Amino acid sequence: QVQIVESGGGLVQPGGSLRLSCTASRMRISSSFYHMGWYRQPPGKERELVATITSGGTTTYADSVKGRFTISRDNAKNTVYLQMNSLKPEDTAVYYCSARNVLSNSRDWGQGTQVTVSS
Repeated sequence: QVQIVESGGGLVQPGGSLRLSCTASRMRISSSFYHMGWYRQPPGKERELVATITSGGTTTYADSVKGRFTISRDNAKNTVYLQMNSLKPEDTAVYYCSARNVLSNSRDWGQGTQVTVSS
């Protein structure tokens, strides 16, 4: 079974930056069978898409983070990153990494990492 571990969350002031990491095991993020993504769940709200990246490098972003967040990956480290700049209080959420198998459409999740944007 795919295992995913997120890290890099924390408390940051508005306007600050954080970089989240997502390391996968028992699968290769470079595989054409998997699309990787970051999601978040703000307090009291449903989980929402933040950004995705395909094995070919195609990226998509939620409108709310375009121009501020960047998803990338390092195949050698089997790690996906989410660089978050110009953070706002409304970015406060638990951030989850996801690996979607495009053949079976199954999805594996990490345990999440808390990001809090507050002065």
